[in-house]
Amino acid sequence: MCDTLVSVGDDGVLFAKNSDRDANEAQLLDWVPARDHLPDATVRCTWIEIPQVAHTHAALLSRPWWMFGAEMGANSHGVVIGNEAVFTKELARRTSIAGRRSGEGHAGLLGMDLLRLALERATTATAAVEVIVTLLERHGQAGSCSRARPGFSYDSSFIVCDPAQAIVVETAGRSHATEDVRFGGRSISNGLTIPAFAAAHADPLRSRIAACARRRARTQTAAASIAARRGGDAVSELMSALRDHGPDGLPRWSPLNGALDAPCAHAGGLLTATQTTASWVADLRGRPDAQHWVTATAAPCTSLFKPVRVDDPVDLGEAPTERFDPATIWWRHEVLHRATMTDPQALLPRFTHERDTVESAWVQEPPPSAEAFALADDLRARWTQDVVGASQPERRPRYVRRFWASADNTAAVPTSSGVGSDRYRRAADAAAVAVLAPVGTGTASTGGAR
Repeated sequence: MCDTLVSVGDDGVLFAKNSDRDANEAQLLDWVPARDHLPDATVRCTWIEIPQVAHTHAALLSRPWWMFGAEMGANSHGVVIGNEAVFTKELARRTSIAGRRSGEGHAGLLGMDLLRLALERATTATAAVEVIVTLLERHGQAGSCSRARPGFSYDSSFIVCDPAQAIVVETAGRSHATEDVRFGGRSISNGLTIPAFAAAHADPLRSRIAACARRRARTQTAAASIAARRGGDAVSELMSALRDHGPDGLPRWSPLNGALDAPCAHAGGLLTATQTTASWVADLRGRPDAQHWVTATAAPCTSLFKPVRVDDPVDLGEAPTERFDPATIWWRHEVLHRATMTDPQALLPRFTHERDTVESAWVQEPPPSAEAFALADDLRARWTQDVVGASQPERRPRYVRRFWASADNTAAVPTSSGVGSDRYRRAADAAAVAVLAPVGTGTASTGGAR
């Protein structure tokens, strides 16, 4: 599940998104350079191959490690797109007909593929929408959207923006509807929101299980508030909106869907288990080249947003997979995230003040990206040792504990025989002694990119 919001004002556009996916599905930043292609070239997407265009633009993508497409991204022309899973009557019919086949048995593009293809082929938000709609009508959308659950599929919605405009795109099979966001705040979650299109196509039961209405109510309020004020701290406010745990300020657990009632999602439900695996904020206001802020890690509540630009690649070392690897920044951060969540009420305050102080300074004066990633990793290491050393007992419900014990086992996270945050002592030690990849100017990890 996911949440995407946008704020449109006279001074330009602000964008933010949480990408919620399977708990062990690492996500990586992928700087894709501009390329020219031969007339008969094709491009291999996640499940199908389609004709390539003559030229593709440079893009920065945040994508699941195994997938061609991306959950969110930006290109060198200032186009930014976020993708959402939506559940429709058309999807239910396709699933009923196809059974629970996976992979290439479903011949179509994923919503994430459409996002990447639009960024690579369009120079404005309007053109990007045209790319999405044209490819959707030509190739359809279908296929497994999860490495861990091959039978899981969904349709897609998008917020597409550039420095001058924002557009909501909602789909159901090969059908679509669009809405211009001319001024103010707008958000989307895991349900259709354009009224007539939603009435015709929405699957209300699966949308309700996804808790999309409750999350969207919070992100819509935040987007509207930011649009009304448009102060200099709007970027920080967007980061706070993505970290929102709900009215109590802490994850609220449900046996049905874990802590999915608020934008900062934490896995642990018996029916739906989804985790925020990466987050992104884009400031497109009056800039020739947009300033982006990314976690490149799960759980924005335990992460720092680092400044990045499309035209400034950073070497982040090895690309992560679904298996624990302390040589990757995504998995190093997972130790902090998973240890902290054993008792967030006690453990989050041990480092969030410093996180906010550092981040606030960065928002006012962004440092070079490589420098920010290096400092963030140093802070992460110190915070991890402090959280693990606190040996805080486990405070979550038993079903949530069982979920995370299984997730740790599946990913081969080296947990110890301790309880609570102390369970992650061995993983913290492994992260501390891992050979860290050099961080500097270069090309980002592109494991699996095509």
